[in-house]
Amino acid sequence: MREQLQRIAGEAMAMINEVQDMKALEELRVLFLGKKGKLTGILKGMGALSAEERPVVGQIANDVRNKLEDEISRIKGKLARKIREEKMKRETLDVSIPGTVIPRGRKHPLTLVLDEMKEVFLGMGYDIAEGPEVELDYYNFEALNIPKNHPARDEQDSFYINDKVVLRSQTSPVQVRVMEQKKPPIKIICPGRVYRSDAVDATHSPVFNQIEGLVVDKGITMGDLIGTLQIFAKSLFGENTKIRLRPHHFQFTEPSAEVDVSCWACGGKGCRVCKNEGWIEILGAGMVHPKVLENCGIDPKIYNGFAFGIGLERTAMGRFNIDDLRLFYENDMRFLKQF
Repeated sequence: MREQLQRIAGEAMAMINEVQDMKALEELRVLFLGKKGKLTGILKGMGALSAEERPVVGQIANDVRNKLEDEISRIKGKLARKIREEKMKRETLDVSIPGTVIPRGRKHPLTLVLDEMKEVFLGMGYDIAEGPEVELDYYNFEALNIPKNHPARDEQDSFYINDKVVLRSQTSPVQVRVMEQKKPPIKIICPGRVYRSDAVDATHSPVFNQIEGLVVDKGITMGDLIGTLQIFAKSLFGENTKIRLRPHHFQFTEPSAEVDVSCWACGGKGCRVCKNEGWIEILGAGMVHPKVLENCGIDPKIYNGFAFGIGLERTAMGRFNIDDLRLFYENDMRFLKQF
C-alpha cells in the first residue's frame, strides 16, 4: 500500500505540472482527491492492515493528500494570475482613441425663457418661492378675496379634486403662503405650473406655466410697479420696448391693470404678430388688495404692495415668434432643435 501511495503521488504531481486551465485542474483534483478518487480508494482499504501498519500508512496517506492539495492550490493561483493578466491585456484602455459621442440635449424653449425671466428678477433682488400644485380651496380662492359665488370657482373653470382641494389655477397661493410665514419686506417671484379647464387650441392649454411676482413693504406705489415692469420688458424684449397699462379688474388687486408691451416684431407700428395693433398683452398686475393683506396677517394700514402675473408660454411665443402654443408640448425634435 505504501508503494501504491507513492505511485499515486508521483502520477498526480506529473499531471498537475501539465495542467493548463482551471477546468483540467478541477478534473485532476476529483480524479485523485474526490469521493471516488484514487487516493480515497486506497484509504478505504486501510481496514485490512494490521494495527501496527495502519498508523504508518495513515501518516503517509495524509502527507500525500496535503502535498497534492498544496500543489493544486499553488497551480490554481498561478492559473488565476495568468487569466487576470490576459484579461487586463484584452481590456487595456487606450485613452488616445476617440470616445463614443453622446448626443447632448438642450434646454426646452420654455426653460430658456424662464431662466431669462428669473435672471431679470433675481437681478432686482427678488427671491424665488415655490408651493404645491394641488392646493387647498382656501389658498387658491378665499385668501385671495375670491368669494364662494365667483365664476372662477366653477368646475368649468377649475379642476376640483373635492370641495376643499383644487389644482391651483394660478401661482398666487404661493404668495399667500409666503405672506403668512414671513413678515414684510417681501419680494418674491413664484414660477410654476397651473391648471385651468380650457380646451386645447393654438393659444390655450389646460396646463400652462405662470410667473407671479409680489412686493410688500411700506410706501409701495403704482410707480414702483410700473418701473419694475419697464425693466422686465426692456430686459426680455429689447431696450426700445415700451409698456402700456389698461384698467382691469382682479379680485386680489386694486387698482388692477392689463399690461401690454410694444410689439417686438414691428416696434409698435402694427403687423401680423400684433394684429396691427402695435401692442401685445403679456401680463396682469395691480396693487395688492387690502383684504388679501389682512387675510395673511399683514396690517394694510402699515404695509402695501404690488403683484403681477406673467404667462410663460405667451411670453415665449412672443420671444421666439411662435404662433401655436401646442408646439411646446408635442416633443417634436424638429421644433425643439431650433432653440
